Amino acid sequence: MPNSSSVSEFLLLAFADTRELQLLHFGLFLGIYLAALLGNGLILTAVACDHRLHTPMYFFLLNLALLDLGCISTTLPKAMANALWDTRAISYEGCAVQVLFFIFFFGSEYSVLTIMAYDRYIAICKPLHYGSVLDSRACAKMAAAAWGSGFLYAVLHTANTFSLPLCQGNVVDQFFCEIPHILKLSCSDAYLREVEIVVFSFSLVFGCFIFIVFSYVHIFRAVLRMPSEQGRHKAFSTCLPHLAIISIFVITAMFAYLKPPSIPSPSLDLVVSFLYSVLPPAVNPLIYSMRNPQLKDAVRKLWGFFCK
Repeated sequence: MPNSSSVSEFLLLAFADTRELQLLHFGLFLGIYLAALLGNGLILTAVACDHRLHTPMYFFLLNLALLDLGCISTTLPKAMANALWDTRAISYEGCAVQVLFFIFFFGSEYSVLTIMAYDRYIAICKPLHYGSVLDSRACAKMAAAAWGSGFLYAVLHTANTFSLPLCQGNVVDQFFCEIPHILKLSCSDAYLREVEIVVFSFSLVFGCFIFIVFSYVHIFRAVLRMPSEQGRHKAFSTCLPHLAIISIFVITAMFAYLKPPSIPSPSLDLVVSFLYSVLPPAVNPLIYSMRNPQLKDAVRKLWGFFCK
């Protein structure tokens, strides 16, 4: 059996066997990728150019848009290239880089989503302290902590994964280099080392999830006590998009990583991984702009400026 020193490339899962379907998938991926670039690019430009959006909430939204661009740019371009050129190969080094950047962007995005829950908690439950608690320095420190922790975690996870000896070939049953499928290629005794890090990772993820739930319990209590219907509507308009994004992000990722081995379904794995790695970056701009009048107005003005 080959080991990690003899593996020079991995073979990714092909979406289709026929040339026509491969080109169809390429066109579909290209459309999704361009939509994600356009949507997140408009949010980035709108937040940067409109002084009304220079607040903590939109600062963290700007970070989210950057991470979404990075996340989708890590997976889709290689999948599009493979579909266009009718190949499945990715080099060993390329796979390691893809894992590194995907975990970096993915982990940092989850941290930013957690910070955004805290931002909404302070804004709605303690509005008089909002300016002092979330000043520009505090926001910059929290954003730096999110990006920095994501990078350190990605380096640790990637180094540990690719130090494992590979005893089960080089075929990855996924359209990008995903850690659970790479671990299936490792030796059983080495696999246990990575399981310890996975357990630690889920402890952190679960801790952040509990913090988000705790924040929103207090948020909804405060919103329901508001006497003004307009105030309740405004509060919900800033919270519901965030909740929708977290739900898509967490549910699909948990299913992808916690699905019991007794349900071996490559097609299901493919769909779920596509949902959590590609869908959120593409739909996040739409979700936020639909429920946020200020952002919608800024994006509309920006779009009108470019279309002149």
